[in-house]
Amino acid sequence: MLYAYKAIDASGRSVLGRADAANLHDLEQRVRRMGLDLVVGAPARGRSASAAHASIRRQDRIHFCFHLEQLIAAGIPILDALGDLRDSAENHRLRAVIAAVADAVEGGQTLSQALAEQPEAFGKVFVGLVRVGEQTGKLPEVLKSLAAQMKWEDELAAQTRRIMLYPAFVGGIVALVTVFLMIYLVPQMTGFLRNVGQEVPLQTRILVEVSAFFVDFWWAIIACPIAAWFAIRAAARADPSIQYALDRYKLALPFVGPIVRKIVLSRFASSFALMYASGITVLDAIRSSEDLVGNRPLAAALRTAGQQIAEGKTIAAAFEDTGLFPPLVVRMLKVGENTGALDTALANVGYFYDRDVREAIGRMQAMVEPVLTLVLGAILGWVMLAVLGPVYDSIARLRF
Repeated sequence: MLYAYKAIDASGRSVLGRADAANLHDLEQRVRRMGLDLVVGAPARGRSASAAHASIRRQDRIHFCFHLEQLIAAGIPILDALGDLRDSAENHRLRAVIAAVADAVEGGQTLSQALAEQPEAFGKVFVGLVRVGEQTGKLPEVLKSLAAQMKWEDELAAQTRRIMLYPAFVGGIVALVTVFLMIYLVPQMTGFLRNVGQEVPLQTRILVEVSAFFVDFWWAIIACPIAAWFAIRAAARADPSIQYALDRYKLALPFVGPIVRKIVLSRFASSFALMYASGITVLDAIRSSEDLVGNRPLAAALRTAGQQIAEGKTIAAAFEDTGLFPPLVVRMLKVGENTGALDTALANVGYFYDRDVREAIGRMQAMVEPVLTLVLGAILGWVMLAVLGPVYDSIARLRF
């Protein structure tokens, strides 16, 4: 039965949570194993125990894999290793997840079966690799590879955020300066420009009209991009074809598109190499990779390639026929097939793309700042020319 409970940790802070237990006494024992003292517990309604555990951070999964691998490699039984991890976990959510896994293992389940009961914390690929490690007797090696893979994914995610955040930050500054000029500075000088006593130049009239538009419709200028963002996200969730089109558009974007493609292919190659090296079949690895690439056109291409491989076509030929995988990937797949070292070939692909992504992000960051500085300089130059031009003309016509 699922119980909701309130407990107190060692520092005296209240902790709310949910756990499966046979009765209140069993609940108290389970909570105590998490390093907590039960205050009150009662049967919960609604969500299942696995859904009660929200998704844990990637860093928590990395630490879980690293420490579990170290303990198992040292000869400590899995149940004792899980108990040590549960007792040493500082994050209450992670502690609850490990406690649930330890209880399941203590009840007779394998580690992979226990992890599968926490789908919000451990995905299908994670559980599948652990299962293969159990079956082959290479669980420590699999856990070590998983930790390394997740560290790489964490670095890759940070690189992806840098692609978006840096231009957005600098572009936001340019946008704020432009709004300040149009809403505050230019209106302050509009009255003066109209009283100059001569015909106002074209660039000045355009500036005045643009400023008036900003003053009258500033709310629309701010609201429209936000509304468009949420509308596109809602439409993409409601219609898979829209999400497919957006993913294809990301790959076709100038400058950013090639980087996104390399990130996706690097993620695919590294994940595929890890699964294949762990003993997962090619077709199963391809099916799992469909959920990992994070891009619908490439996921569809993987699905098509998997179908062709199942029909008897070679791996390299199947990937080449999709038309979405570059020659480097196809060539390395062919080398891997011929040499029997497919995992090594794909790991090299991931390494090459990872290096290219780092270099491309560095080049883009080096280009964005001067380009946006030029844009800001052009806007300021236009404002100065439109405002000061009529003033200089008036002064030049004065006769002393």
